[in-house]
Amino acid sequence: MALHHAVSGERIALQRGEDDIANFTSIALIKTDRMELIRLVIPKEKPLPEHWVEGEMTLLCLEGEIAFQAHGRTTILRPNEMVYLAGGEPHAVHANQDAVALLTILLHPGDNAGGPTRSTPAP
Repeated sequence: MALHHAVSGERIALQRGEDDIANFTSIALIKTDRMELIRLVIPKEKPLPEHWVEGEMTLLCLEGEIAFQAHGRTTILRPNEMVYLAGGEPHAVHANQDAVALLTILLHPGDNAGGPTRSTPAP
């Protein structure tokens, strides 16, 4: 079964389901040739190790508390706070408390489908 992505004008619910944290249920909400929007669920015990994406990105904390590591420092995000990161910048993410975030990745012509992530720093 194909994953449903929202279409132009469609309402998108961002609240998480009761089992999202336990099952690490992140979902791609929208995907176009230029952008990917993901509701990211980050359980406290499941950090995202250092990686990078080719396009610019933003991470908006909706629930919980997120420690975002980039540029040699850690930025703490609480609900209604966000961070911007230039494309190709290595970063890591972990939740100080179970968290839900809205991740936006801008894609560029030639990017691999899905706003590629790499576990090694960009060249």
